[in-house]
Amino acid sequence: MRDTTGAVVRPVVHVFNFKGEEVAQAPVYFLSPDSGITVDSATGIVTADSLRSTPARIVATIGTLQAVQNVDVTLRPDSLRAVNALDSLQLSVFDTTLNVSPLLQVKLTHGIAPDDSAVKSWIVSFAIVAQSDPKLGELVNDGGFVSVVDTTDATGIAGRKIRVHPLFFTSTTVDSIVVNATAKYRGVQVTGSPVRLVLLLKPPGK
Repeated sequence: MRDTTGAVVRPVVHVFNFKGEEVAQAPVYFLSPDSGITVDSATGIVTADSLRSTPARIVATIGTLQAVQNVDVTLRPDSLRAVNALDSLQLSVFDTTLNVSPLLQVKLTHGIAPDDSAVKSWIVSFAIVAQSDPKLGELVNDGGFVSVVDTTDATGIAGRKIRVHPLFFTSTTVDSIVVNATAKYRGVQVTGSPVRLVLLLKPPGK
C-alpha cells in the first residue's frame, strides 16, 4: 500500500456510533488471515513477503465490528517505458465527442529485459507539461472524467486520454500536447521516468 510517491501508507478506518457520528481515535486493530503479507496490528502497515495470484484481505476490528479490504500483492517497480508514446487526433468543431485522444500508455516492469515482469496495481502519475494554451487539453480517464493518475493493470499498463477544447486551438498547422508519465518507488523515480508522451493535433478539416 503506497501513494503516488511510492511511499508506504497506512490504511484509514472511519468508525461511527449508532447516531452516525464519527468516533475519533477509536481503538482499531488489524490482521490478515491470508498468506503473502504481514500486517502490523496497531498501525495496519502491510508488508508483503511473497507473491499471490489473488488479493490478500486486511481485516480492521473494533469491538465486535469488522471491515475487510482486499489488497493486491505486486512486484517492486524497476522500469517505466512507453507503450503508445506518439498518437494523433483530428479535431472537430461540430462533434465534441471526437475531441478525445486514444490512450497514451506506459508499462511498468520489474527486473531486466527480457526477463522482466509486469508490475500490476501501481500508481502512475500523468501531467501535461507543454501545450500552446493552458486550457487546450486536459487529462481524462476512460469515463471522460478529469484524472491525472492511473493504476497499472495486470499487464503493467497505465494510460490517460486527452480531451481537447478546439476553442483554444489557434494553430493553422499541426500542433502538439506533451505529457510526462511518472512512477516512483520510495519517493524516487523508477528508471525511465518521466516518460514523454506526445499527442499531435490536426486542425479541423485538415
